[in-house]
This record gives sequence, C-alpha cells and structure tokens, in this order.
Amino acid sequence: MKVKVQKIDGAKISGASGDIELNKDVFGVEPRADILHRVVTWQLENRRATARPTRERADVARTGKKFGNQKGGGRARHGDRGAPIFIGGGKAHGARKREFEQSLNKKIRALGLKMALSSKAKDGLVVVDSLELKDAKTKVLKGHFDKAGFTGKVLVIDGEAVNDGFKKAAGNLKGVNVLPAAGANVYDILNHDTLVLTTDAVAKLEARFNG
Repeated sequence: MKVKVQKIDGAKISGASGDIELNKDVFGVEPRADILHRVVTWQLENRRATARPTRERADVARTGKKFGNQKGGGRARHGDRGAPIFIGGGKAHGARKREFEQSLNKKIRALGLKMALSSKAKDGLVVVDSLELKDAKTKVLKGHFDKAGFTGKVLVIDGEAVNDGFKKAAGNLKGVNVLPAAGANVYDILNHDTLVLTTDAVAKLEARFNG
C-alpha cells in the first residue's frame, strides 16, 4: 500500500521520494478488538507498581517472652512485644505485597502491534521524511504542526533514536509525545489521535517483524 511522504510542516514532496510503499503484512492487518484488548491489558498491568509491604506481627524481631506478671503488676497482661500496640511492634492489618505482572505470548504481542499500526494506517497515519528542524524551537514546531493540520494527541516515532532538536522542541507541546522505533507499543499508538512516522521508523518497524 502506497502512502504519501510529506515534510514535518505538511509540505508535499515531489518525485519518487514523495511516495513510500508500506508492507501490507505490517500495516495491512485487519485489527481485532480482542487481540488489542489483551495486549493493552498486559501493558497496563505490567506498568503497575507494587505497594511496599508493611511488617506485621510475625515479621518483627521482638521478644515473645512474657515481660510481666500475670497479676499484681497493675497493668494489662501482655505477653509479646511484637504486638501492634507497642513501639516497634508489627502493624495490624498492614498493606500486603501484590504482584500484577502478566505473561503474554510473543506472537500475540507482535500481532497486536501490527494491528495497532494497521488501524492507524486506515485513519490517522502520517509519514514524514525526517524530523530535522532548521530552528529547533517549540514555537516553530507548533507552527509546523498547525500548518500540517495535526490536531489532538500526536505520537511521533523516529528511527534508531529521536532527533535531539525535535525532541527538545516537542517537550513543551501538550499532547505531543516522541519515541524511537524500538519503543513503539500498542497502548501509546492507540492512545493518540495521529501517528507520525519517519521513513526511518517505517524501515525499522518493518525490519522488526521481518527478522
């Protein structure tokens, strides 16, 4: 499938370099909601951090020896310094450590990424020649985006590494995120209205699935 290549400011490129052929095995897969849901759920669950567990009564190193007489002391009859009422004792009903990590087959993860890219290829994909900016300033880049018609949340994916000037200029633009090709993932792609790929990013993503 052929797609027009443009400049970052939306200007068209003439000649042979103005078109790029996208691999249909990567950008032409029919999306399935169940596969995308599984991959997104796996991503979000693995992002969750575990709460630091508290030490309960059985976890503290305090004496269990009865430290006072059963009667005659004028106090309550305690038998363990690890009780929650004492300083240094274990916490009653404390937070427990919970693990949220899930496993997902590599083939399903790869298929999910292909489907996410394919869904954007149908609507919301823009291919640019590079992210080089003559003047790497936020105001200038904002003008380029407005001229190109990028609205809403925009995800920009570059090749091996994101262009430094572009990354700094995009850092203060609300709703704009940048990633190298290695960081492309289903959740971020689906969570943005527009996906901008450089020609290097396209080559990297296609090579990633073609071994």
